[in-house]
This record gives sequence, C-alpha cells and structure tokens, in this order.
Amino acid sequence: MAVSGRSPGLNHLAFHVESRAMVDTLAERAPRHGWTLLFPQRHPHAGGERHYAAYLEDADGFEVELVAPETSPRT
Repeated sequence: MAVSGRSPGLNHLAFHVESRAMVDTLAERAPRHGWTLLFPQRHPHAGGERHYAAYLEDADGFEVELVAPETSPRT
C-alpha cells in the first residue's frame, strides 16, 4: 500500500547543506547511490521559488530533502 504525503507519519527527512552548489553536487551523485530525483521538472525549486532543494527517494520509498541556505532577497 502506497503512503500518501498527507497520511499520518513521517513523510521525509530534510537536511541542510552548505550551499546551492552542494545541493547540485549531491543531486547529481545521488543516482550512483540508489537515489532518484523527485520532481525533476521542478528541480531545484520544487518547494517554491525561494526554496532551493533536491528531493530524493530510494528504492525502499524513503525520501530526503537536501536544502540550501536561504539567500537574501534582492533589493
């Protein structure tokens, strides 16, 4: 039975990484370690325009989010 992202329980774990470049590097290397990029058509802004992250899933259905630090808004 597939679990919906709206069901009770853990949906995914999020990890803060040091930079956008690190998000990109980890997302690029992830398939070599059994992870698939989720939402590739919206990557790296699947969480919104100001949210830079990679959403990954492994063969067992575990999901992780790798989040870059928020950048200052331009004025």
